[in-house]
Amino acid sequence: MTEVPEVGTRVSLRYRLPTDSDRPFTDVVGHIVDAGPVVRIHTRRGDVVDVAREDVVAVRVVPEMPVRTGEIRNLEHAAALGWPGTEHQWLDGWLLRHGHGVTRRANSAVPLRFSSFSEIAKVADWYAERGLPALVSAPDRLLRLPDGVPTDAENLVMATDIAVAGVTDAAVSASPDDRWLALYRRDVPVDVLTAVVDGVVGFGELAGAAVGRVAVTDAPDGTRWAGVSAVHVSEDARRQGLARRLCAGLLDWAHGRGATRAYVQVVVENTAARALYAAMGFRVHHHSRYVRAQDLL
Repeated sequence: MTEVPEVGTRVSLRYRLPTDSDRPFTDVVGHIVDAGPVVRIHTRRGDVVDVAREDVVAVRVVPEMPVRTGEIRNLEHAAALGWPGTEHQWLDGWLLRHGHGVTRRANSAVPLRFSSFSEIAKVADWYAERGLPALVSAPDRLLRLPDGVPTDAENLVMATDIAVAGVTDAAVSASPDDRWLALYRRDVPVDVLTAVVDGVVGFGELAGAAVGRVAVTDAPDGTRWAGVSAVHVSEDARRQGLARRLCAGLLDWAHGRGATRAYVQVVVENTAARALYAAMGFRVHHHSRYVRAQDLL
């Protein structure tokens, strides 16, 4: 039996047609969203093609479509506004974020209009005034890191167009209540969770066992993005599809507020989350990682 790559891989797949077809084989190009007994391929047009595993004749991995630097900058801009910490400030081309020192994302500087390294010393001073080491978020191509500089927590930034799923059983509110916080089980202050710049934020709960957050913000090119984060499912309720239904409900809510595209930021090692989002149609847009400002000075 032909080996099929992991979920999320972009492939050209040749498969066997029924014996009464005009030709014996055909091909489909797209991303694998299920690699089980029935292989499911999500095409660029948005169609999903189901192929029985035993009918797969050949599989070839196809490189991802290239992403322009401007597209990375726009997505990162929207994402930074969607998790800005409790205090933020523009410093030349950098957006500086501070959120009680809780989470890297809320306490790092991101180069959204970066021009040179001269600002990094000022970035370091800004964080030192707040009693924190300066942490820099370094997305692909927005900040070229010198060779040998140590990095931490590499993330995949995955993106997709929003297609309304019609999920109605996920309750979404403007702030997390005590039940939401108890299910989330991370000690992140409420003012960090609810912070957003020029946008809206929603907190979803499903079946008393799954929670998540979505922030809707605008990129400079006018795209309205929905960023899904803080997804957690109780251990005794996992592998029941709750995470996928919850995320679909969050995206429906965001679509109702004008969002047309969605993104997630997933640590590279989190294979379960990567598989979930790939199955929902998210594709790798670019990578990002964190680096200490002092290592760049």
